[in-house]
Amino acid sequence: MPNPHLSILVVDDAKFSSAMIGRALRQAGYQDLRFASSAAEAIGQLEQRPASVLLADWLMPEMDGLELTGRVRQLDEMTEHYTYVMLLTGKEGENVLGEAFDRGVDDFINKAAMNEQLVPRVFAADRLCNTLQRLLQENRLLTQNISSLEQRNLVDTLTGLGNSRYLRQKLQDSLRQIEARGGALCYLLIGLQEAGELLQQHGQNLYNELLHGAARRLQQLVRPLDVLVRLDDHHFALLTLPEDLHECSPNSFRRLYEGLNLKAFKTSEGFIGLKAGISLVSLDAKSLPLDPDSLIERAAGLLPESYASGRIAAMRLPARQ
Repeated sequence: MPNPHLSILVVDDAKFSSAMIGRALRQAGYQDLRFASSAAEAIGQLEQRPASVLLADWLMPEMDGLELTGRVRQLDEMTEHYTYVMLLTGKEGENVLGEAFDRGVDDFINKAAMNEQLVPRVFAADRLCNTLQRLLQENRLLTQNISSLEQRNLVDTLTGLGNSRYLRQKLQDSLRQIEARGGALCYLLIGLQEAGELLQQHGQNLYNELLHGAARRLQQLVRPLDVLVRLDDHHFALLTLPEDLHECSPNSFRRLYEGLNLKAFKTSEGFIGLKAGISLVSLDAKSLPLDPDSLIERAAGLLPESYASGRIAAMRLPARQ
């Protein structure tokens, strides 16, 4: 049984031909029929409301059926829709039809056999359109689900460490903790100084090996309760909660600096060295209130100093007045 609500747009500059097609489709049970006398008019209608099936004459003035098909495919990309395009033609030959298929046409109806071919071909398009639109809807739902999972994901898939979203959550929790119970907070931003050059020189796969190696080495150098995350291709970060600010000195984290800078990383193409900089921002309850983004920005602003000096660049936030 045909779907009476299948949206069909007929494009033909000959009114008599359009009338014949419309009558045959209505008799077959289709109700949602629209008509356009030119390709430009058809595009205007499709921009207002997409059609499931487009029946168009191949030969039309100003813009022919192939050009119209190209414009329809552009609209489909923008609207995540698929329009089944059928051209009415008297042309024959494998080369002609092959070109049309390459341009995105789905089917043809020979004008000489219009009476016999029209309704059966539209029935076939009707069945295919139902499948195509269902697949498109399922794909949209799948994309939305993946996006939702990514928005809630707290793990960096490359290294297994936390990601930037996880860092912000832990920073917020840690700031509340030291405000309520005392203690200190050390936030370290670890930057890979030549990351861009290494990525360009070795490619993404080998660079991913380096990132994975850096993550493993850092895990070996930090304490079990420290929070270690990968922010992006250029940066890691570390959050630790010592008893007091005296433990938030550059000397306390020199092992991290030397561990990244003084020992090369084994990769599938041999040993490759990294140059890393570290900025350290420390505070206790006297420096609060403070939001996580402000802390992150201060560390980022301090990192170039570490790159230039070859040392850990440190800042202790003053007490609030």
